[in-house]
Amino acid sequence: MKTWPALLLLAASIAFAPLPASADAVVARVNGVDIKNSDLDFAASEVGPRISNYVPADRRRVLLQYVIENELMAGAGAKESLDKEGNFADRVKYHQRRALRDAFFDKGITGTVTEADAKKVFDERIGNLKPEPEVHARHILVETEAEAKEVAERLNKGEDFATLAKEKSKDKNAEGGDLGFFTRGQMLKPFEDAAFALDVGKISEPVQTQFGWHIIKVEEKRDRPLPSFAEVKEAIMGQLVQQKAQEVVTGLRNSAEIEIVDPALKAPAEGGPAMEAPRQ
Repeated sequence: MKTWPALLLLAASIAFAPLPASADAVVARVNGVDIKNSDLDFAASEVGPRISNYVPADRRRVLLQYVIENELMAGAGAKESLDKEGNFADRVKYHQRRALRDAFFDKGITGTVTEADAKKVFDERIGNLKPEPEVHARHILVETEAEAKEVAERLNKGEDFATLAKEKSKDKNAEGGDLGFFTRGQMLKPFEDAAFALDVGKISEPVQTQFGWHIIKVEEKRDRPLPSFAEVKEAIMGQLVQQKAQEVVTGLRNSAEIEIVDPALKAPAEGGPAMEAPRQ
């Protein structure tokens, strides 16, 4: 992805639906200055991607703290008359253009992506998928086949698998040998084949991989549940917003007259090396 849409798409990577005007209540005050829900929505268009992993309620709290800090620093800047210094007027002009950009983005891009669009994508990509089988297993990993046979013999005599795993297994990251659930393709093939072939509660013969020799016990088998639409709706809508943003900006760029004056910037902007797209 070229640099020119990357910065724009970064701001689009999480969808925040603005609240209706009637819901624009005051949520806080800083030195007598009202902070409203709309201020949080404006902040979301600026920093939303950075907090995309938060649940909605926590996002609002983080955004509120961000806006409070903005107001505190803006108040401090006003006391120092920083709005009368240097290139402040140019800074204001830039942010006015940014505000217009945000308003266009909200109306022409985010506002065109609907829940119905997301549901259609969900039905096409996920709704028709079949649940994938997965296994919950434990293992005990040792160096040699002889050690593995000794472990298997002790288990067959009734020793507890988790206790023996703590004593004997080289894999100290798996508490009591517990590997949790996994699907095909997540483990080495000899291990995977043995685990999926076992019945629940059964213990395997020694299985060799590049890490050593394993004794495997299957605790449970099930079909991995598919995500619900509610669980993935925001992620899908975020992807659709990104796609729409790229389409719109490409169209605007193709119909615009753009002249890069600075020679040092000209080559990259016209097809040379571009910066890597920002990561979320």
